[in-house]
Amino acid sequence: MDFILQPAVWIRGPASKLTKKQAHDAPVSKLSWAHPEFGSIIASSSFDRSVKVWEQTLPSGQSETSQQPTGNGSGASTQSQASTSRWAERAVLTDARGTVRAVEFAPHHFGLKLATIASDNQLRIYECLEQPSITTWQLSEELDVQTLPSSSSPSLRSRAHTVALATPTQTNATLDGASASLVTQALQQGLQQSGTATPQSSLRPGLGNREADGGWCISWCKDRYWGELIAAGCGTSGIVKIVQLSPSRRPTTILALDPAPTPAPQTSSSAPETSAFAVESSATAQPSFAVTSVAWAPSCGRSYHLIATGGRDGRVRIWRVKPGEDLEREDDEEESKWTASVVADFDQHK
Repeated sequence: MDFILQPAVWIRGPASKLTKKQAHDAPVSKLSWAHPEFGSIIASSSFDRSVKVWEQTLPSGQSETSQQPTGNGSGASTQSQASTSRWAERAVLTDARGTVRAVEFAPHHFGLKLATIASDNQLRIYECLEQPSITTWQLSEELDVQTLPSSSSPSLRSRAHTVALATPTQTNATLDGASASLVTQALQQGLQQSGTATPQSSLRPGLGNREADGGWCISWCKDRYWGELIAAGCGTSGIVKIVQLSPSRRPTTILALDPAPTPAPQTSSSAPETSAFAVESSATAQPSFAVTSVAWAPSCGRSYHLIATGGRDGRVRIWRVKPGEDLEREDDEEESKWTASVVADFDQHK
């Protein structure tokens, strides 16, 4: 028996048959299925800096409907046909300049799209241009999550099927959000550049410059009403940004989920909802850890969103995200901001 020491993707097909594909030259980080309306398609991301798209292929003249069990319940035809199906590599995406940590197909109502995020802090959105061949994918968006600006114009308020104005977000990448070159150098050299660390980072135990200290994750908003929204976390900042993608303008951050913000000075004595982001002060900075996983819950008719995040500190947080009001007046800026609050925080994984 021959043993091949290569990362593999195991796919369970009809009649519980397992198919082994030698997919990548390094560990596979994430897998994502496309919606069934596009066929049997799966995407895999890897530490070899690539994303691959796979499709189940059937022998000529055989359709997917022919794989259903026969009326007598024997399932014999299913077993024989399962042995003839194969998974073919349709596309290889190699734009990443770092290890690709996450891949996820967009909700089907936005078309056949997928998002990836790598340790170079770049969020990339791909769109399939040729269906049903799925061999040609266009890089439609490529943006640095750490330096992505926020919406700040009063004219960009939330309206039907769009999201525009948001809470302020950090626009300068600090050591907590290491750049691609810093992450790569730290990974290769295996050094923690404490000599060049800022005073702010030294106050945060558990953080470093190495790629091993960071976290990269993404999750799409499942609700079509709000347009193309995606939650993305990268680096060691512990902040997850909600990014709005729009064909008519450049991507923007509408909200940042910071688990340990420093409250900004407020003129009013009470506030029912606090902003999820506040400018950090080195004197009051609290320990923070990279977010390694994020999951956006289906809306299920709620007037707010639920987003779960998990980090290297062993904590799971549930965020209640409230969209901005659909206002026509442009003099009420506060009501149009998206806000968030933590409704659950547990550390049973410690």
